[in-house]
Amino acid sequence: MSRIGKLPVSVPDKVTATIDNKTVSMKGPKGEQSLTLVDEVEALLEDGTITVKPRDDSKRALAMWGMQRTLVNNLAEGVTNGFTKELELRGTGYRAQMQGKGLKLMLGLSHDVIYEAPEGVSLACPSQTEVVITGINKQQVGQVAAKIRSFRPPEPYKGKGIRYKDEYVMIKEGKKK
Repeated sequence: MSRIGKLPVSVPDKVTATIDNKTVSMKGPKGEQSLTLVDEVEALLEDGTITVKPRDDSKRALAMWGMQRTLVNNLAEGVTNGFTKELELRGTGYRAQMQGKGLKLMLGLSHDVIYEAPEGVSLACPSQTEVVITGINKQQVGQVAAKIRSFRPPEPYKGKGIRYKDEYVMIKEGKKK
């Protein structure tokens, strides 16, 4: 039995949820999202809560149960609060600034990296060494953060690069004479 799958997803007051066949849709103050559930699970909407249940006791149904419940919960949280990832740039001369809707990164390369955010994701630079990524789709926000981080991941000797705000980089010891 899935411990996460058993928990019901509460639908907040400001959110309207509908279940049509295998599609769960939610509309809230931040926007609208929908999710198509896999065949092995079903969702029921009762009294402001959504319950996800497996259709049978097959191995795949039990494996998908908790994940599909979490995806439905991410829908509810995304349309009410949204999701945020914060990145920080560490290194001499590493800077970020907004350029229109895109992000201009100076990372010590021979050229500046310009990254255009996909639809539904917004970027902001509170300072030259911070990038804030926000959106209503958790997967999309995480993907954009990972893409920006991949331009210059933190290196293990000095810790220079782009890292998540709460990320700890283990610094290796350098060469010994």
